[in-house]
Parts: sequence; structure tokens; C-alpha cells
Amino acid sequence: METITVETRPIDGQKPGTSGLRKKTRTFMQPHYLENYVQSIFDGIGGVEGKTLVVGGDGRYFNDRAIQVILRMMAANGAARAVVGREGLLSTPAASNLIRERGTDGGLILSASHNPGGHDEDFGLKYNGPNGGPASESVTDKVFARTKEIAQYRIVESQDIDLATEGESDLGGMTVEVTDPVASYCALMERIFDFDAIKGLLKSGFTMRFDAMHAVTGPYARAILEDRLGAAPGTVVNATPSPDFGGGHPDPNPIWAKPLMDEMMSPDAPDFGAASDGDGDRNMIVGKGCYVGPSDSLAVLAANAQLAPAYREGLKGVARSMPTSGAVDRVAAEIGIDCYETPTGWKFFGNLLDAGRATLCGEESAGTGSDHVREKDGLWAVLLWLNLLAEKKQPVAQVMADHWARFGRNYYSRHDYEAVESDLANDIIDGIRDRLDSLPGSKAAGLEVTGADEFSYTDPVDGSTARAQGLRIFFEGGGRAVFRLSGTGTEGATIRVYLERLELDPARTDQDPQEALEPVIAAAEEISGIRSRTGRSGPDVVT
Repeated sequence: METITVETRPIDGQKPGTSGLRKKTRTFMQPHYLENYVQSIFDGIGGVEGKTLVVGGDGRYFNDRAIQVILRMMAANGAARAVVGREGLLSTPAASNLIRERGTDGGLILSASHNPGGHDEDFGLKYNGPNGGPASESVTDKVFARTKEIAQYRIVESQDIDLATEGESDLGGMTVEVTDPVASYCALMERIFDFDAIKGLLKSGFTMRFDAMHAVTGPYARAILEDRLGAAPGTVVNATPSPDFGGGHPDPNPIWAKPLMDEMMSPDAPDFGAASDGDGDRNMIVGKGCYVGPSDSLAVLAANAQLAPAYREGLKGVARSMPTSGAVDRVAAEIGIDCYETPTGWKFFGNLLDAGRATLCGEESAGTGSDHVREKDGLWAVLLWLNLLAEKKQPVAQVMADHWARFGRNYYSRHDYEAVESDLANDIIDGIRDRLDSLPGSKAAGLEVTGADEFSYTDPVDGSTARAQGLRIFFEGGGRAVFRLSGTGTEGATIRVYLERLELDPARTDQDPQEALEPVIAAAEEISGIRSRTGRSGPDVVT
């Protein structure tokens, strides 16, 4: 078994975003592309000699081949141990848990999250630090800098490692440990939640459906919901991970999880429905005839978290990404805890969680989590919902009605304009930015603009500052529009428009969100001109 040094040269465009590097699968499969980026990660974190890393991914196309390359490069760079999920599978929250449980030096997670998978679709790779969370900007800056100057990488020449059998083997002096990807995560969930209460709920005639979307959460959901909690066989559908996610789009929202939505809105719907995404860190919650938006879900979980054993002593605080609605802010204010508004990207929650300032965190993009790991966690959110339903003994629709009656309703929606030509997308955002100072006091579609700014964030723990995190326009009566360019796509640019309006009248909290938001939608278009500039009649995706 020989270690070789391969001469290479920098490859443009290897800048990691909020969730690592995401590109088309074919791009990652180009000669030296994966190897250059992996070596840059190793160099950017100060080397891996003597270190232990967790390695695993969501099973998308190229996952298996990429892991073999990563393991050979780890061995060549002197790593002591690799902890790998069986078959190369690990959900992102399960990987975060393993990093923390084992006290490793971090991990490499192979996923493009909710993006489609396949030879012609998307692939991704990110480094998570020793706290189990996504790498900080200081680390990703070092990695990116290294990609621009790399001249060689090191790799061991060897046969593939058997990843189908649990146990240990040697690879060039490095121990490769293949572990059950599900077991330690299941044990963690059992420590957090009242499994007996949830079992009682499921035995009472309560019915549910969990759509794993042919993605990595399937084995976890079956092991917990069906095997440990006693849900009926077949409760978890699309449960076998597939390299192309069954030809679908593993994004748990009403558009891409339409079969589940159709079932939940039918006369014979189960009592509860849920879905998770490609790597298991996102979730969608649906009751019988009642869709629960991610911002509302975060607020309801914050208001009821004490019903689960792990949170009975109360929450230290909550945090949300800036584009997420202010629904959780209203909960935090009433129960008397701090609420933090951060930039988009789970890594910004890490310092708050590590410092004990926050317990629950969430994003409007279907991500919620707590201080049990340092990633958002789709199945955790589903179990917390089941725990609160077991205790409250109410249907989801009643839980939501009671919540809005108590706290008011933040009507909310996100409109995505996908694959916009990059220069045009940047020009549209720049045009809004240039007008920020002149907007307050003006009117748009009949709404008065009360404020406008570009969001920046100073971390209360380490004092670091993140600027240019999204454009915010505030309207009279608690309305808001936020404009951002997404960092999770792989081609063109996605313009995201986040729309919000506060309703405090309990008699008016049951409107259709798009109808309730019509004035804000019109004002946002008048200010941005997105539809007229792109020639589109409306957004590609509405959630």
C-alpha cells in the first residue's frame, strides 16, 4: 500500500457556502476536483495527522465513490481513525451527534441537503467542527484560500474499504471503523423525549404518515417510529435511500412532498403527517387538513417544549434566522427568554448553543433543532411534535388555532425565483440596496415603508460580525419583505423574497396566507421589479 503525492493546480469556484461546497455531480467527478477540495479542507483545518474524523453522507449518487477517495486521502495525510456510517450513510444530525458523542476532531458530511441527486444533479461536501456544527467562516475562509493555491494532494493507493460490514480495518496505518449509522441517534432521541407517552398516543388510534422522500432519514424513522414506538408498519413511506431520491426532489415542502400533502388534505387523512429531506436535517409538519409553516412550527415548539423531558426546566433562549418570521419572537417575549436574530446558516447558531444562550433554533427553510446536536434535525422536530400532541391530546389544527389566539399570527410565505441569470439577479438586488436610504416614508402599493436596511449581525459570544446578510423592508402594521440571493443552488441564482404580515385579531387568523399577504406581495414587487425584470409571471416555488 503506497502513499503518493499528486501534482495539481487550483480549480476555480471552490468557495464553500453556508453549507459547504455544492456543485453539479459531474463537476465533483472531474479529475482532481474532489481531491483538491478535500486536501484544501485538511490543510485549512491545520492538517489531520493523528486526528479522528466522522465520515458519512445521504447516499446520493457519487456518495460511495467519494467516501473511498476521502478515506484514502485521510490515511495519506496521517489521520488516526475514520468513523464511517455503514454503507457510507449518516444523516447530518446523526453525524453531528457522532462527532459530539465520540469527541472527534470533526467530520466530513457528503450531502447537498434538499437538492436533487443523480449523475446530472447535485452533490456537496462540508466540514463540521469538533462541536458537531458547520465550520465557522474563519475556517471556511482558510479552506477557500487554500483552494486558490493548492499544488499537490496526498492519497493512498489501495482497494476499496468494505463499508457494508460493521467493525474495524486498517488502511495505510489508519483505523477505519464502520458503525451502525442509526443506533446512537436513536438512543439520543430516547433520552430527549417521553417515548412511553408517544407510544400511548400511537396505541390510542392516532394515525400518522412519515414520508422519507427516498432519502437518508428512512432507516432512522422506521427504527424509531415503527420499531421502537409501535407505529403501524408502513407508517414510514419511501423509506429506502436512493442515489437519485427515487427521481424526486428531496425538499420537504408542499410542492415537492405533494403526495403527502394530498393525503393529508383528503377526507380520510391521518391525524399527523411529516416529511424530511435528503440528509435528514429538515422537516415538514402537517395535520389533518392543516399545513404548519416552518416559522409557525418553531414558535409552537418553543411555546410547548417543556412538555418533553429534556426541556422541562425551560428554555435558555431561542434563535431564528433573520428571514424567518417573528412568530417565535412573540413567544420568547411572553415567556420571558432571550430571542436572537442571526444570518441564514446553521453555523451562526453554534456559538449561541455552545455558550448556553439558546436551546431551540430554527430557520424558515424547514430547519429546526435544539442544543442536542449542532445541526438542524428533521426527525427530532417530528418527535417533539408527537410528544406535545401526546400531552395536549388535541389535533394539530386545534393546537395552531390556540397558539394564534394567544400570540397572534405572523402570516408568512417565501417566493423563490430560481435559476435567474447571475448578473441580472445581482443587478436586481443592487438596485434595491441603492434605494434603501430613500424608502422610509415612501409608499409602495399603498403601504407605507417604515424602515429599510441591510441586515448585519454581531455575534454576542465572540464579537465577530457578518455583513450584507439580506435586505429588509418594513411596512406599516408589522409587515415585512426580505430579499436575498440563495447560496444553496448549483447554477444561476435564486432570488428569495420573504413576505410577512402580523395579524392580532383572533377572528382573522384563519385566512389563506397568500391572500392575507397580497398587500405585502404587491409592495415587494413594486420596490424590486423582479417579475418585470426577469420576464416571469410569478415565482417558481411558493412555500
